[in-house]
Amino acid sequence: GGRAGSIAGEKKRKRRGGPRRCDATNAAPGAGCNDAPPSTRCNGCKLIFFLLQLGSTRNSARRVLSVCEWMRRPPLPLPGLLRGARRAARVRQRLTMEAAPAAAPAPRPHPVSGNDPDPTPGPDPDPTVTAAVVVIGDEILKGHTQDTNSFHLCARLRSLGVRVERVSVLPDRVGAIADEVRDLSARYRYVLTSGGVGPTHDDVTFEGVARAFGEAVRPHPELLALLRRTRGARDDDDDDDDDGEKGAQKNKMALVPSSARLHYGRDPLTGVASLYPLVSVHNVYLFPGVPALLRRAMAGLQHLFHNPAVTYLSRELLVDADEADIAPALRRAARAFAPAVAVGSYPDWSSNYYRVRVTLDAEREGPLEEARSFLARSLPPGAIVQPETQPVAAAARHVYRLALSDSQLGQKVAAALKVVEEALAKYGLPELCVGFNGGKDCTVLVHLFHAAVSRANPDTSYQLQAVYVRLVSPFPEMEDFIQETCKRYNLQLYTVCGNIKEALTDLKEQQPGIKAILMGTRRTDPYSRTLSHMCTTDPGWPDYMRVNPLLDWSYHEIWEFLRTLYIPYCVLYDRGYTSLGSMENTTKNSTLRYVTDLGVERYRPAYHLQEEAEERSSRT
Repeated sequence: GGRAGSIAGEKKRKRRGGPRRCDATNAAPGAGCNDAPPSTRCNGCKLIFFLLQLGSTRNSARRVLSVCEWMRRPPLPLPGLLRGARRAARVRQRLTMEAAPAAAPAPRPHPVSGNDPDPTPGPDPDPTVTAAVVVIGDEILKGHTQDTNSFHLCARLRSLGVRVERVSVLPDRVGAIADEVRDLSARYRYVLTSGGVGPTHDDVTFEGVARAFGEAVRPHPELLALLRRTRGARDDDDDDDDDGEKGAQKNKMALVPSSARLHYGRDPLTGVASLYPLVSVHNVYLFPGVPALLRRAMAGLQHLFHNPAVTYLSRELLVDADEADIAPALRRAARAFAPAVAVGSYPDWSSNYYRVRVTLDAEREGPLEEARSFLARSLPPGAIVQPETQPVAAAARHVYRLALSDSQLGQKVAAALKVVEEALAKYGLPELCVGFNGGKDCTVLVHLFHAAVSRANPDTSYQLQAVYVRLVSPFPEMEDFIQETCKRYNLQLYTVCGNIKEALTDLKEQQPGIKAILMGTRRTDPYSRTLSHMCTTDPGWPDYMRVNPLLDWSYHEIWEFLRTLYIPYCVLYDRGYTSLGSMENTTKNSTLRYVTDLGVERYRPAYHLQEEAEERSSRT
């Protein structure tokens, strides 16, 4: 603030020996480097520039204090702050009037960061609301507990029009909490903490937040009464101890910073008020660390954070191409549509149907659709895919629709379903089990079995039984896929070891109620040419009915079924393996090998194999 052109100010600057003009550009203070990025401005311009953005004078005092602290300069007394703020307001008004054009100014774009001041004066304030999330707990930093709270808070805040710009993870230390909260509280509209508000010795969030604002922790009467009501009659005999050490421990959750406020939420479905309130101190909201409690509190109090001025929109493109190959197109899109659209790129090595997930985020529909169309034109033809996102949930509908088609694959699907339905009619679900070792054939079989059972029991919950014959030295990727498939299809998996005969003997002892096993056998498999769709085991083997729905399917039909319905399969098939056994007897198929233009050896996916006779050539 101040009158930069006054004679008194000129003499004062000369006596002080400081620079008369901007340190960086030798221009007038406050106008020298304001157009430069904030990180390159001199300290004088930073302070004057900041003062010019202030609104009401009284609300400006705390912000100026934070700037003085950031610049490591002694803070001015409050009267000086108010005088400086009033002068800054007058200077801003004069500059606005001098710079006003004859025509109405064009709408200004939103700044890249909601916390960077916008140097362009205008009647419409920036609607961006920012927040920071602080996760507190030694158990997170030690790897004892996986954090899901920050993910939930970020997603919910964004849906409410609030942009999260920082996520921190802190230990259970009062000093660390105080320093982080003090810094973030001055930089963001909202700060949401998670954890450390319980009754134990390591719950120190209340103390840390109190220290951040220079406050003491005091028992809150309303919280004390709530805790006593919650404890009920079991503590009646201990009421005299409330002032002692035992009482202090019992009432620890009622010891909050002196300026704390309580917020009671309501269940969005039932409208019932919550029993326990959320505590806030200034712009800091202290959520519990238990994920279920945090989600419940956020659902009931989301109105506290709702920003109706902003709605964040998103689009997602799934791209079946290497990220390095599409990087130039993404770079052009990011430059062309910044800052209205943010372009993100995230490789995904777990999907069988795309390799990169591209996200587009904006606040307006027009630029978002323009960016999407731009990428659709710029990316390689056919690179953008639209896979079925819920193939298991839609299994019955899609599988039976395929069975009714006139294609050759449709005829094979219809025949396989007929075999599965005959087995279901002859045996109940408790008597049926599907053999599953993570391979492509049994993956098809599990999907068919699930589709048939879902269609027959659309309103009934059930759990399919599966048996996994574990080999010596299995591929880790295969075992991971087996566990993921069990969750995906809700399988009850029985794991047995040894050769097939020994494994079936163990299964008979463990699960004597199982009478039939669905197998993913095809006629091209060893010793399978003479099998029928339903046949009993050989003499001397455990007594089972073998059900073979895929007996007449070809290698290419297996892959066509998987890829047509977007069914997840083991990632090893995308790396050049065509038949999976153990790590000791299985290698990549050499017929899929190729060398890139840069001389790098790679392998095509298994579904690119031309000669079916080469399927098992990599097995020894």
